[in-house]
Amino acid sequence: MNSIVEDILMHYGMPRRSGRYPYGSGENPYQHSGDFLSRVQELKKSGMSETDIAKNMGLTTTQLRTQMSLAKDERRALQVATAKGLREKGYSLNEIADKMGFANDSSVRSLLNETSENRMNQAKATADVLRKLIEEKGMIDVGTGVERELGVSKEKLNQALYMLELEGYPIYGGGVPQVTNPGKQTNIKVICPPGTEHKDIYDFENVHSVRDYISYDNGESFRKSFEYPASMDSKRLQIRYADQGGVDKDGVIELRRGVKDLSLGDSHYAQVRIMVDGTHYLKGMAVYSDNMPDGVDVIFNTNKKSGTPTKDVLKKIKDDPDNPFGSLIKEHGGQSYYDDPKGKYTDPVTGKKQSLSLINKRAEEGDWGEWSKTLPSQFLSKQSLTLIKKQLGLAKADKQAEYDEICSLTNPTVKKALLKSFADDCDAAAVHLQAAALPRQKYQVILPLTTIKDNEVYAPNYKDGETVALIRYPHGGTFEIPILKVNNKLAEGKSVLGNTPADAIGINKKNADRLSGADFDGDTVMVIPCNSTKSKVKITSTSPLKGLEGFDTKDAYGGIVKKDADGVDHYYRNGKEYKIMRNTQTEMGKVSNLITDMTLKGATQDELARAVRHSMVVIDAEKHKLDYKQSEIDNGIASLKKKYRKTFRGTGKPDLFITTDMHNTMILARDRNGRRIYETDTELAAALGVDKIYEVTQFEDKIRTDSTGKKHKLHAICVNMADYGYGASKGGDVTHFTDFDIKFNQLQSLLETRKSGQLTRIKSAIVIEEIVTTSEDHTA
Repeated sequence: MNSIVEDILMHYGMPRRSGRYPYGSGENPYQHSGDFLSRVQELKKSGMSETDIAKNMGLTTTQLRTQMSLAKDERRALQVATAKGLREKGYSLNEIADKMGFANDSSVRSLLNETSENRMNQAKATADVLRKLIEEKGMIDVGTGVERELGVSKEKLNQALYMLELEGYPIYGGGVPQVTNPGKQTNIKVICPPGTEHKDIYDFENVHSVRDYISYDNGESFRKSFEYPASMDSKRLQIRYADQGGVDKDGVIELRRGVKDLSLGDSHYAQVRIMVDGTHYLKGMAVYSDNMPDGVDVIFNTNKKSGTPTKDVLKKIKDDPDNPFGSLIKEHGGQSYYDDPKGKYTDPVTGKKQSLSLINKRAEEGDWGEWSKTLPSQFLSKQSLTLIKKQLGLAKADKQAEYDEICSLTNPTVKKALLKSFADDCDAAAVHLQAAALPRQKYQVILPLTTIKDNEVYAPNYKDGETVALIRYPHGGTFEIPILKVNNKLAEGKSVLGNTPADAIGINKKNADRLSGADFDGDTVMVIPCNSTKSKVKITSTSPLKGLEGFDTKDAYGGIVKKDADGVDHYYRNGKEYKIMRNTQTEMGKVSNLITDMTLKGATQDELARAVRHSMVVIDAEKHKLDYKQSEIDNGIASLKKKYRKTFRGTGKPDLFITTDMHNTMILARDRNGRRIYETDTELAAALGVDKIYEVTQFEDKIRTDSTGKKHKLHAICVNMADYGYGASKGGDVTHFTDFDIKFNQLQSLLETRKSGQLTRIKSAIVIEEIVTTSEDHTA
């Protein structure tokens, strides 16, 4: 062993002694023998670099830094123990500071601070929970992003892993080939039980996640990330039906203030699930109410009629102990606890008995609002040409400025990487066509207010008295964009949302209905200040369509559900069974494109109302199990398509036949945060409005030249093969070959004919090409 290493190991630490303060008190317990940090400092003073010190110790620099960080925590732990011991003996803060060699008592106060002490234990607490997980599950994935799942810092996670590695828990790295990106791999990092071999980590079914436990205090303590929800007695619940005013707040859950097991914590509002009687649950936006009847702690607002049994108003829980609500709750803060002497849980910090809150949050105040950096083309296409040109021009100018800044760099490696990223962003922008954002545009969740006027909105994130546009995506046209005046003096608004809601606005039901029939169950809108005397932003808004007044999708196309002998749900309306929607994205894309075409081609108000009514049904169909096919018939959507979408006449849903390069470009597309936009071909197909996606190698490098001499490179063809016929022509020649194949010692026979194909419906295929200027000339 290296002499320097031997010297450090000989001096490192101090023998643990028995007694209340095993490291001693009254003087610096490591001042004579020297600890790890002291020895490393001595080596640095002698002229050795950190790299040299690590090398001589047989460590990597990362391991050395981790060891130093752990040693700092241990040194501070010794100081805390010393300070506590002296304090309990009656010494004053100044006396303790003098004995421990500090200049003043502020350092002693810091040592006696409980929060400071807890922070030192974060690495140990994290190591303890990882050790427990390994004992319960075996191999654990501790790769990129695990620190976020656990709720600890990356530094503390690395310290915990190093502590476990010293205890004999091996940590192995490896690479997993990426199916959709040949030649690339995803790196993994796995901590294993003692004795595990490196090759065992490639048995992926036995590598588990850390999601069973989570920290809410940055690693000071850990709880189970999910407990089976506590249930509320239905005697505490009141249903407010449609004819009692429930329709004006449909989906809102009102809570009595000050009830421990129904607290929203620091939030004024949250999207929640509450289990009732152990068999059903409430889902919706929860807010506090100051108008609760005696004996009632929860009021649920519904659009169902009086007399509807409670169990038909509530949702039935799923037979899944890990997900009884059918939708996952928040990882951080989704569940909470309150002090209860009769509780079955124990606070890991205070040791007090606790019970689980009835509130299970999917999202809470602060989770919805975000400043949007772009304007979707779906909105711009319905606005004035002036606004379109201005915002697209600003987007172009931003890109040009970004490009110029990258080109000014002198480091070629950095420059190349940034240019590649810039090119990828430009490709994505070209596909999704998004313009520069308007000033102060922001997404906000909507909540109902019953005393607010039709032309007003309670929006404390905006100036009182200014006007704002509310836009919900997708929307059918400018008739679904209300322009409202901000009224932040409304008493009801302050009571329900508070004076400073992070990301919510209050409107009445009439305006919610105008927003494509938005619900008060977590729906969001984009809020854009505009159209006031001082605003330069002018947004086009037209009067609501008469054909949409009073239209309710659930009343018009809702049905009843019946279970068969196998427990499978079947949906009926007017005595006739119908199929429920499974592809909202695809159907919504179809009707949105239809509405845009109708708007551009001057459709009548009545025709637009028909298309928009159907779009409202499509938006809600999957969630509320609506008969969307009947809506398509009732609103004459087929005739509208025939009239306003003449250029494409294909039948059914087409398939996409595509080159490998273009397929990879689409499926690997990433957003501005580097996240994959489409995880699977199914998601990509839904976004493109096709049924299946097929790679066709014969399309590669196919280029045709048109009559003007321009070259077009083939990328894809979108067609329903039911519109394409192929086969041998009538009377076509058939040639028969026979020959002896000596390799296989058998007679080979071959029939050969010429086959051809063509579209059987005019204009039923879409060919996707790119104009190119290369010298390649492969004839398509």
